[in-house]
Amino acid sequence: MGRIIALDVGSVRIGVAVSDPLGSFAQGLTVLQAASDWMEELSPLITEYAAHTLLVGMPLRTNGSIGPEALAMRDVIQSLSERFPGCRVIHWDERFTTAIANQALIEADVSRKGRKGQVDKVAAALLLQSYLDSRRPGPPGAEFTAASEALPDARRGRRGKSAYD
Repeated sequence: MGRIIALDVGSVRIGVAVSDPLGSFAQGLTVLQAASDWMEELSPLITEYAAHTLLVGMPLRTNGSIGPEALAMRDVIQSLSERFPGCRVIHWDERFTTAIANQALIEADVSRKGRKGQVDKVAAALLLQSYLDSRRPGPPGAEFTAASEALPDARRGRRGKSAYD
C-alpha cells in the first residue's frame, strides 16, 4: 500500500507531510519554497515514499464557500495531476490548520523564528491527519475502545475469579 503525501500550499511556503505505510498517522516532512520549482522538489519525495495520492489543502472560507484562493488552488491541483499522472490528486478542507499549527508550536514554546520554519510542515501534518481520521469507520477512538474491550480483565485469574474474591 502506498503512502499519501499532503501539501499545505501557501504563497511563500509549501508544507509537506507523509502518512505511514498503513495510512494511520501523519508526519510533517519538509517545507518547500513556493518561489522555487517546488513540484520538481516534490518528485523525489513521491518516489521515495511510493506515494499513490497527493492530498492538497483547499483554502475554503470560514463559511465553507469557495473564494479566490480556492479557485487558484484548483489550478495547482490541475498542474499536480498533469505533472504526476501516477498519483491520485485530491483536495481536503484546510480551514484553520495553520492557526492550529501556530498555536501548538506556541504552546510547545517554539520561538517565533522556529515557528516560521515549522508551521507549514505542522499544518500539512494536521491536514493529512484530519483526512486519515475521516477514513476510519465509526466515531473517533472507536478502534481503541473495541481493542480494549477485547482484552481480558486484568483482575481475573485463569479460572475467571477475581483476585479480590
